[in-house]
Amino acid sequence: MSSNSFAYNEQSGGGEAAELGQEATSTISSSGAFGLFSSDWKKNEDLKQMLESNKDSAKLDAMKRIVGMIAKGKNASELFPAVVKNVASKNIEIKKLVYVYLVRYAEEQQDLALLSISTFQRALKDPNQLIRASALRVLSSIRVPIIVPVMLLAIKEASADLSPYVRKNAAHAIQKLYSLDPEQKEMLIEVIEKLLKDKSTLVAGSVVMAFEEVCPDRIDLIHRNYRKLCNLLVDVEEWGQVVIIHMLTRYARTQFVSPWREDDGLEDNEKNFYESDEEEKEKSSRKKSYAMDPDHRLLIRNTKPLLQSRNAAVVMAVAQLYWHISPKSEAGVISKSLVRLLRSNREVQYIVLQNIATMSIERKGMFEPYLKSFYVRSTDPTMIKTLKLEILTNLANEANISTLLREFQTYVRSQDKQFAAATIQTIGRCATSITEVTDTCLNGLVCLLSNRDEIVVAESVVVIKKLLQMQPAQHGEIIKHMAKLLDSITVPVARASILWLIGENCERVPKIAPDVLRKMAKSFTSEDDLVKLQILNLGAKLYLTNSKQTKLLTQYILNLGKYDQNYDIRDRTRFIRQLIVPNEKSGALSKYAKKIFLAQKPAPLLESPFKDRDRFQLGTLSHTLNIKASGYLELSNWPEVAPDPSVRNVEVIESAKEWTPLGKTKKEKPVKKFYSESEGEEEEEEEEEEMEDEDEDEDPSDSRSDSESGSGSESGDTGTSSEDSSEDSSSGQDSETGSLAEAERQKVAKRNSKTRRKSDSEDREKKNEQSKASESSSEESSSIEESSSESESESGSDSEPAPRNVAKAKERKPQQERHPPSKDVFLLDLDDFNPVPTPVALPTPALSPSLRADLEGLNLSTSSSVINVSTPVFVPTKTHELLHRMRGKGLAAHYCFPRQPCIFSDKMVSVQITLTNTSDRKIENIHIGEKRLPVGMQMHAFHPIDSLEPEGSVTVSVGIDFCDSTQTASFQLCTKDDCFSVTLQPPVGELLSPVAMSEKDFKKEQACLCFTSICSANQGMLAGMNETSATLITAPQNSTPSMILQKVVNVANLGAVPSSQDNIHRFAARTVHSGSLMLVTVELKEGSTAQLIINTEKTVIGSVLLRELKPVLSQG
Repeated sequence: MSSNSFAYNEQSGGGEAAELGQEATSTISSSGAFGLFSSDWKKNEDLKQMLESNKDSAKLDAMKRIVGMIAKGKNASELFPAVVKNVASKNIEIKKLVYVYLVRYAEEQQDLALLSISTFQRALKDPNQLIRASALRVLSSIRVPIIVPVMLLAIKEASADLSPYVRKNAAHAIQKLYSLDPEQKEMLIEVIEKLLKDKSTLVAGSVVMAFEEVCPDRIDLIHRNYRKLCNLLVDVEEWGQVVIIHMLTRYARTQFVSPWREDDGLEDNEKNFYESDEEEKEKSSRKKSYAMDPDHRLLIRNTKPLLQSRNAAVVMAVAQLYWHISPKSEAGVISKSLVRLLRSNREVQYIVLQNIATMSIERKGMFEPYLKSFYVRSTDPTMIKTLKLEILTNLANEANISTLLREFQTYVRSQDKQFAAATIQTIGRCATSITEVTDTCLNGLVCLLSNRDEIVVAESVVVIKKLLQMQPAQHGEIIKHMAKLLDSITVPVARASILWLIGENCERVPKIAPDVLRKMAKSFTSEDDLVKLQILNLGAKLYLTNSKQTKLLTQYILNLGKYDQNYDIRDRTRFIRQLIVPNEKSGALSKYAKKIFLAQKPAPLLESPFKDRDRFQLGTLSHTLNIKASGYLELSNWPEVAPDPSVRNVEVIESAKEWTPLGKTKKEKPVKKFYSESEGEEEEEEEEEEMEDEDEDEDPSDSRSDSESGSGSESGDTGTSSEDSSEDSSSGQDSETGSLAEAERQKVAKRNSKTRRKSDSEDREKKNEQSKASESSSEESSSIEESSSESESESGSDSEPAPRNVAKAKERKPQQERHPPSKDVFLLDLDDFNPVPTPVALPTPALSPSLRADLEGLNLSTSSSVINVSTPVFVPTKTHELLHRMRGKGLAAHYCFPRQPCIFSDKMVSVQITLTNTSDRKIENIHIGEKRLPVGMQMHAFHPIDSLEPEGSVTVSVGIDFCDSTQTASFQLCTKDDCFSVTLQPPVGELLSPVAMSEKDFKKEQACLCFTSICSANQGMLAGMNETSATLITAPQNSTPSMILQKVVNVANLGAVPSSQDNIHRFAARTVHSGSLMLVTVELKEGSTAQLIINTEKTVIGSVLLRELKPVLSQG
């Protein structure tokens, strides 16, 4: 009644509703004076007005509030028309939030979403990767079959996108499209096959999820990507790791032979009795010949570090992989990690304990050392307590049963009656499995019969009944004691168990059994159906063994049962009457009535309820529910013979590693050796080869030469003609023209030299601007330029005339600026190119002449960009402990990063290790022993130290190629007597080497490499860099240039870039391993805020560096 009047007042505009609304909440404004519901309506109206406003700030505020409503679970679907109008907004922040909203409601409002489909298609070409990805997500959320072709085309284009984030969303869209239209399966498999080749860790997990959803049976797609997935596994995001591990588990069960063969020898021993010695030797040799496949070992080795993951699902996935595919001797490593998960929340505990319960049945030894971890706590919920009891029962043996029984005594007194009953069942199972404690457990259960709690007594009766079936002749007194309990126990199961026991042993208790039947006859009509059935059974057994005393009682009970309401009891009554009471209609079975009723029953087998769950894969929903769930993929049996392992081999095409402009074949230059006698000759040959290659690039007809030999002969002809012309004109040359031509040739040689440096005068100006530490490197570079120019001048007679070379050098200059030969440009998407089959293939042009001209015109400048490796601005003095003196038995080791080029390899990071002898004895033969390095990582050890005197100290250098990752390098530091395992992990800032570059070059590299739309237009031939940024709040004292420089270079080995603006500070470096550029910008804004921007191709290193720089620049 009140609700009706409330609605009436709301419609009529009365004041009572407004008063009710004001009393209900104090947050309703005066605009909501028409009631509670009208205030919400008004609020949405305000949002609609803000979305239709001309101001971006109002629209952005409205979208933030709407997304907040969605996050709180409120329904914002009525705002769909107003929101979808802003999908074409030019403000990126508004567009992002609009797409977040559309992803949520596009499936519900499909008709309205279809009206904006052209906008979504345009957004797929947006320069911002987030917009492209969001548009694809919205498009795939519109569940209308008519747009399937549009979705398929969008997925194909997104799968070739330069951004790994967009490609990841393309993999997500594949699953949505497949559920909408399964007929597109073959087309989607082609996209999946392409994305499986992707080397980005961001894409791997998503495409494997799409593979599992669309075509899990296409194992052939995994063959060539198997090793790549194994190696990328550590760097993939956590949920992607779970999907990949489950897929690789199924793959391993189909491609490798069983590693458990050595455990199957017991069956063969019985068959060897009649076999000859030769046959036995053949069998034993076959068993011993098993060797694990290297790919099988690769999977097991690469998943082991993930046992330390913070994500419980990842640890569980690795545990099931080890359980299903690793040798039984190695599966024990998972036990400690699984026990660690028991500290998580109760939901995680429940799943983990279920899997441990299954494992502990087959392999008890894995979890016996952690027995106390499964003791029940008072705060555990009942489901956790029951599972822990199950595991304790599985782990019980002669050695620990006494401890467990004392623990069980405490559990029986628990206030949780369900848990107490489960404990009594556990005691019964221990008594049946361990015969030494059977009597002890039985006596303890008999003592529980006097417990005040009826549930405990009833459960004890049921368990005792099962135990007495094993040896009934020895426990007549217990049966008599239980017969007395019939007067007090009311639980039907317990009463039925006592009656069954008395019936089975009626000949051993001839005086008690008839009296029990008499009592039961009195209460027959009020008993439970389960108890009635046992009363009928007891009467039949006594009629057959002691008919004199019980004949009339049995007939009375049969008459009662004949008219019972339950049809089961009526049927049982008729059956027993015809079987035990002989008459004319009785059949032949009456003769065997006594054998039927009093036959020897087998003892019950008390088994774990988890015994049959091993047929399901651990960690799956089917294993948890113990039934086959929808979508469950069964693990196949191990193959008898391993399939061909060569299907996993991948041919590495060397020419695809580095992109060479205009289709010419890149020639690798040999590493120069110190003090080489033929150094000058090698330099001359290299410079001549460079000149020949560049001449071929200049003319399209030359670039279509047949092969390297063909180009060589062609250049030889040119050289001959030039020699002839020079000989003809040599008599007419004067000294002035000769010196002029020589100067021009020297200029050309400098522009085409390997280091792409400027002239000597420009180098001198740069020396004055840079610090003193960089003088030596500049001098070396100038000396290299002079030597190269001299070699060019000597070979000048074999080259073309100087003016033509000058013109060619000017035309080639933009390309040399964009692509310095010292840097390897790794392509993000190699599928856009026609792969070169061999390094000596026909050098065809990669682009058409018109497109090449467009590309060359993208970056025309008068001066070439100079990016040189410079000396570090700051060398930190902080040292890290490598080996403590207590653990090293007197040998202490510390390490630091000197930020100097490594003398062993230019791809290695130099590490200084200081070894100190803190003991009172001499330590001999200090060296590096076994190295346990991740795949791809290399280490150059120091020379062994013969001896180190007491209190002595020595500093040595090692080189480690970390492969541009912060993975730890594990190795052994050994002495004459001991070996100590140590680990060395580099900070991300030490994986860089600083570079010196001008502000113009910095902006050029940043703009050029971040402009991904140009890259996609030119078939992906320019590697786009990813940009990572964050907004900081800086203290005033940290905003000075000196403080910013000090804080940045203290964290990372970056080089300072000169800046013409006081509020912008720039830093540049290259990664040591791959030489990828790392551009860091700190821009101070109004107030106390600053923006930190990092541009780099190495996404992981960039994000880690951002995370380390952010707190340093923010702190006061």
